[in-house]
Amino acid sequence: MYKVLEVKSRRDLMRFIRFPDELYKGCAQYVPALHRDQVHALTKAAPLSYCKRRMWLVLDGNKVVGRICAMINPRYNELYGKKRIRFGWFDCIKDLEVAKLLIATAEDWAREQGMTEIHGPLYYNTMGKQGMLTEGYDNIPPFNCLYNFPYYNDFMQELGFEKECDWVQYKMVANHGVPEKARRVCKLVMERYNLHLGSLDELKKDPEQVRKFFKMYNESFSQSVYNFIPLTDKEIEEEAKSVMPYISDKVSSILLDEHDELVAFGISFPSISKALQKARGHLFPFGWIYLMKALRNYETTDLMVNGAVPEWQNKGVSAVYYKEMADKAAYMGNRWAISNPQIESNSAVNIWNSYEHEPFMRRRCYIKTI
Repeated sequence: MYKVLEVKSRRDLMRFIRFPDELYKGCAQYVPALHRDQVHALTKAAPLSYCKRRMWLVLDGNKVVGRICAMINPRYNELYGKKRIRFGWFDCIKDLEVAKLLIATAEDWAREQGMTEIHGPLYYNTMGKQGMLTEGYDNIPPFNCLYNFPYYNDFMQELGFEKECDWVQYKMVANHGVPEKARRVCKLVMERYNLHLGSLDELKKDPEQVRKFFKMYNESFSQSVYNFIPLTDKEIEEEAKSVMPYISDKVSSILLDEHDELVAFGISFPSISKALQKARGHLFPFGWIYLMKALRNYETTDLMVNGAVPEWQNKGVSAVYYKEMADKAAYMGNRWAISNPQIESNSAVNIWNSYEHEPFMRRRCYIKTI
């Protein structure tokens, strides 16, 4: 007989965090998150300053067989005029009854809070892992993307969920550069608008410039990214602290105007997925060594985020930073690049048609009226 247990103690929190490591044991594609990062995300993450969240386990005797985190982001609901709860950290054994218990428990809390819809898997904001994998199960995902067994999607459909949106990812050949025609276009764009390349290595030394970068990130995606939630100042500080140390000019690029104001950006860094697999959720004793080695290996890079500030969109500036990143990829010995999830309806995904590419993964956000 299954039992639902709300996570309140430190002991149960660690059981919640460790469950996927047991569930996916032997799965060559699963990438474990660092346990310390998960503790932070579930107890101290910046969005928790305004989000509500509750967590539950499903137990079979004393054995964990499922988990779920339910979140309410009032900033999202106010921005989009919704009454939605989001779920994440959803994992369970291959038993529909377990999935049903997890979702029903989250739905009960949602109704208590006056919510009318549930969707996910999502994070508190737009920065975290989101989207249930529907295609590409044989591939190893980037570290910031979810992996799940195929039966998860069967459970969603059985429980009355429908597709809200799909994100797609591609794998590109990274060392073929760009056609000469594209280079000429980039040169014309640079000259026409008096643009020049900036330095991320210099930018990240200045806290004020880092904050400005993330505020430009907010502006860049506020109109173009589905369900986007602008970062608060506290979230910007958290993201800057966790992300900026790993970003460099080696495979990333920023574009500035004649006043040294940010125009566009393309951010990527070496894949750390295989290093995280070896670390098995722990930095010590050897996990940090695996990660440091991975950060010096540019054979495969993850394209994390790219965009242009609103007034520079649709002016051809994306071609400039893509060309710059392609040149850097060739120089650094980069063979493969994996794109970050992009909404399938966004015309920006067509940029990958300019490169030798293949489908890599597809992931879905499900939604249901409650």
